[in-house]
Amino acid sequence: MFDYLLTPSSKKIRDEAIELVKWVPRQMILDMDADKIKFPKEFLQEAGRRNLLGCRYPEKWGGRGMDWVTASTVMEEIGTLGYIFACTFGVGAELVCDAIILHGTDAQKEKYVKPLLKGEIFAAECLTEPRGGSDFFGTTTTAEDKGDHFLVNGQKRFIVGAEGADYFLVYAKTDPEAKPHKALSCLIVDRGPGVETKYLYGLMGCRGGGAGRLVFKDVKVPKENVVGTVNGAYPVFQTMMIPERLGTAAMTIGSARPALDVATEYTTKRKAFGTTINNFQGVSFQIAEAAMLLDACRSIIYTTSCAVDNNAEPKRIRRMVSESKKFVTEACQKVAHNAMQVMGGIGYTNVYPIERIVRDLRLATIWTGSNEVMSLIIANEWYQQHGKNKQTISLRDYEADALEASAPDEKIFE
Repeated sequence: MFDYLLTPSSKKIRDEAIELVKWVPRQMILDMDADKIKFPKEFLQEAGRRNLLGCRYPEKWGGRGMDWVTASTVMEEIGTLGYIFACTFGVGAELVCDAIILHGTDAQKEKYVKPLLKGEIFAAECLTEPRGGSDFFGTTTTAEDKGDHFLVNGQKRFIVGAEGADYFLVYAKTDPEAKPHKALSCLIVDRGPGVETKYLYGLMGCRGGGAGRLVFKDVKVPKENVVGTVNGAYPVFQTMMIPERLGTAAMTIGSARPALDVATEYTTKRKAFGTTINNFQGVSFQIAEAAMLLDACRSIIYTTSCAVDNNAEPKRIRRMVSESKKFVTEACQKVAHNAMQVMGGIGYTNVYPIERIVRDLRLATIWTGSNEVMSLIIANEWYQQHGKNKQTISLRDYEADALEASAPDEKIFE
């Protein structure tokens, strides 16, 4: 994030995140990518010891009382280690804890948030199912009311932390007869009898995060583990889309940044035709484009973070978060592409980390809601806002500012 926009306290925690990044052993990164490490507990434990997990939350529950601008700054720095480090860093501390902090009870915060932010336990979010992910209300996992507890049955897949997490935030259908928005509940499900990690995926990138399929078979979940209200998962889901998508965007910047750094350094050393290749516009212009895109990404993340921090109108936040996720993830994939392109064949090997970064970043436009879903949200909110502006704000009639604006029989709409 831009230094001149950060407060002294934000810079301090940013620098702490940089120190954590420097602490991570090179071998840990290599072992994660090779799937020798199935879930980075040691990394999360260290992040917890340094009090870097969930910095947005109140100090009472183990956070640092910071804002979204600061959290985005931290997520960018963590992302420089590799996309999966930021994924595992954020899923528990930024997603699961967010739901419990905003909608849970004090008892839930004491039991599940405080130890997680200390790095003592780990959590995963369970939303996607084998039949689909974007169709949230199509959830087929069920939680049957048994009086003092629910009995959960179903499957979730592509769960980061399926291997490694101690508890899961699970969306399940609790009222099959109700309308979709009032049919689901959000539950905290402890790993225990009936909870099985059935399958670990062989991923193209972002390895080492314990991504797998979870199977719930007659799992007893006490009523006190409902987050929010029974049949009230929708409000939880709505608020979680902010950290899920804004956090994803922020960490994507960090994950693309090393590609630009490596490529910049390479192009100032590699010679061809008697000079370093950064002297050729075909090379330097691609580096320039990548630098420009990263700065544009930081700009939209900062602006959106400020909107959330200042409690802007919810629909505007929804649009801005979706714009941020779509723009940043696509721009950062372009950054990694440019980095590999200017390095040529050597960039396609594992002599440099560019190939891993390219593989990892491919996930960015898919998870936490595909970018096609982001476009759908952006279009919907934009058209609604446009119509609202016409009714409530007196603006100039821009359409009339054309020479032939009143030409007869030219403006035909049917």
